Amino acid sequence: MSDRSEPASAEAIADCPHCQKPMPLCICDSVTPIDNRIALLILQHPQEQDRALGTARLAAGHFKHAVMKVGLSWPSLSNALGRPVADASRWAVLYLGSAKVANLDTDRDIVAIDRKGEVELDQRNILARIEGIVLLDGTWSQAKALWWRNPWMLKCQRVILGPKRASRYRELRREPRRDGLSTIEAAGMLLAGLERRPDIAETLNAAFERMLARFRQVQGTNPELAPWPNPRRKRDFRRRKRG
Repeated sequence: MSDRSEPASAEAIADCPHCQKPMPLCICDSVTPIDNRIALLILQHPQEQDRALGTARLAAGHFKHAVMKVGLSWPSLSNALGRPVADASRWAVLYLGSAKVANLDTDRDIVAIDRKGEVELDQRNILARIEGIVLLDGTWSQAKALWWRNPWMLKCQRVILGPKRASRYRELRREPRRDGLSTIEAAGMLLAGLERRPDIAETLNAAFERMLARFRQVQGTNPELAPWPNPRRKRDFRRRKRG
């Protein structure tokens, strides 16, 4: 006679159709989409589909005007958005590359930079005309691949962030740079700053904290659903430092 008290296997547990996390890790029932003025496009590298700690789908689910795509390249911004027309010059892409706010002569949280990685002169007007944000979801090397495979991003305004604190991932996923944030933290910081709505960042950061708390809780009961993160981010960091 089988033991019916034995916990169900990870394969028997359904995934959320929205965030695609196993249901014990899902917090979608606590999310109310925000009516955002500035649109959001999240492009996720195919190898970065981390079901346990990934935040891309959760970030997109927080906004009424958000699109998420998984892939390596798209012919244009309009193709990625699924729209007939989209003006890339009115969009910004968050791409850190080698640029750091700490190395620039500015105290802004959101900084528009040019192709040389230098601060744009007319920050106020440049940021005020942005209609949408492109976020690249992946490791540093994956984000770099997305950047180079999509040349239309050069038509977008490049921006970087200067967060005052490190990512809330803490010990669960160590980012190689202090200004490296999760996708949901970056989305909250960008849209809150550009729309001048601090409640956006507060809402997304609170959701991220709930997600991490759920992850830690599930680790104790169903560790196969919440495995410890792959150390690949540290390996990527070491390669970047040697280069």
